[in-house]
Amino acid sequence: MCRRGALSPGVAGHAVPSYPKDTRYNNPDTSVTPYSWQGLKNVKAVPTKKEQDGGDEKKQLQKKKVKELKILDSKCSQNLSIFLGSFRVPYEEIKNAILEVNEKVITESMVQSMIKLLPEAEQLNVLAEMKDEYNDLAESEQFAVVMSGVKRLTPRLQAVLFKLQFEEQLNNIKPDVVSVTAACEELSQSQNFTKLLEIILLLGNYMNAGSRNGKAFGFSISYLCKLRDTKSADLKQTLLHFLADVCQEQYPDVMGFADELIHVEKASRVSAETLQKNLDQMGRQIKNLKKDLETFPPPQSDKDLFVEKMSSFVGTAEEQFEKLDMLHKNMEKQYSDLGEFFVFDPRKISVEEFFGDLNTFKNMFQQAVKDNQKRKETEEKIKRAKLAREKADKEKEDKQKNQLLDINAEGDETGIMDGLLEALQSGAAFRRKRGPRQAANHRRAGNAVTSILAKELMQEGTPSSSKQPAKKKQSDEKEEPKLEGAQSLEELLDSTLSRSN
Repeated sequence: MCRRGALSPGVAGHAVPSYPKDTRYNNPDTSVTPYSWQGLKNVKAVPTKKEQDGGDEKKQLQKKKVKELKILDSKCSQNLSIFLGSFRVPYEEIKNAILEVNEKVITESMVQSMIKLLPEAEQLNVLAEMKDEYNDLAESEQFAVVMSGVKRLTPRLQAVLFKLQFEEQLNNIKPDVVSVTAACEELSQSQNFTKLLEIILLLGNYMNAGSRNGKAFGFSISYLCKLRDTKSADLKQTLLHFLADVCQEQYPDVMGFADELIHVEKASRVSAETLQKNLDQMGRQIKNLKKDLETFPPPQSDKDLFVEKMSSFVGTAEEQFEKLDMLHKNMEKQYSDLGEFFVFDPRKISVEEFFGDLNTFKNMFQQAVKDNQKRKETEEKIKRAKLAREKADKEKEDKQKNQLLDINAEGDETGIMDGLLEALQSGAAFRRKRGPRQAANHRRAGNAVTSILAKELMQEGTPSSSKQPAKKKQSDEKEEPKLEGAQSLEELLDSTLSRSN
């Protein structure tokens, strides 16, 4: 079943008209309905205005496709067609813009494409003779016919392109020249950097004392980047870290040398060779343009303002180039003087290499200062933690001592004094500490000796005729079973010492 408005396979070349939604579809008296095949046989499609216009466009496209290339090859014609389709500017307008040097119409990209894609001069000359066949030519060849009406087209386009790019070239060269010149002046006038080099030389002579490298008068500027290669025994620090630490503690003014070398980083990205090539190319372009204007043919029409505008431009460009050339020569002189000051050959060490080493050293030195700061902060944290731990241990020990003193103060003081006297009598206070068993033996011996001494003294002070003391003596002798039969002080000492041993 065919959908409403679709082409029926039984009716060739006829399209089903799309009916509006009206009452005809619901009217049974209508002779022609969407599903009446007999009525569709006599229906003919009426072409609309859009279909007629589309048919005309198709015919034109077919005519264009029928046009064959007569002079240009297919690749060149295709590239020109793409170019014309991207800009969509009438051919005559492009031609007049080139004659007038109208920078509002012609752009840098347009001129570059035209220089690259336009046919050779011989092909343009052939196409210029085919103006009568203009309508029969392809689109790309028609554009070439229009452009062939401009005399010396290629030199004009090259001169216009140079004019459009001159300001950009100037802005690319001038900042580089100024940066290198300023970097040379900063380096030669920096007192702090000179002082830093003296410290490095002194440090190197101290380390190389006694060797063939000792007592040196100078060193290569490239050696600055090698300070990081010399490391300490524990491999935690380098010679550069030591240098930064010494400068920070003893020579704080030297630490500001990086602030005096502002343009060193920009100068490290400048290639003197590329700078010279760009400058020479600019000089050649100005010279060639000036020469072309002297031999350029007279204006071919009133719209031809090429010679007038380009002559004015050449005068301004030549003046700016002379100033830029003077700045470049001054830069070369400054760099040559810098080589004499730091004792290196400017012809062997380029601007990029020299200032690149300096910039690298400056960044390394600043990083070493940061590393030292982090290391000191870490050491300070460790030190504070250690002191806090020692303080806590001491407070804990003092607290324990105070608790012991409080306990002893609450106890019997007599026991403490008795213990001290006993230690003095036994001699334990003057000897090294013994075990608990030996200490007990010495206490018993000391008590025994003390008792005998007291008894001897009492006997010496008592008369011999007294009976009571005799009885008391007998009773005392009976009450001394602990002495194990000792009869005298000497025997008692011998016996007690033998037992203690």
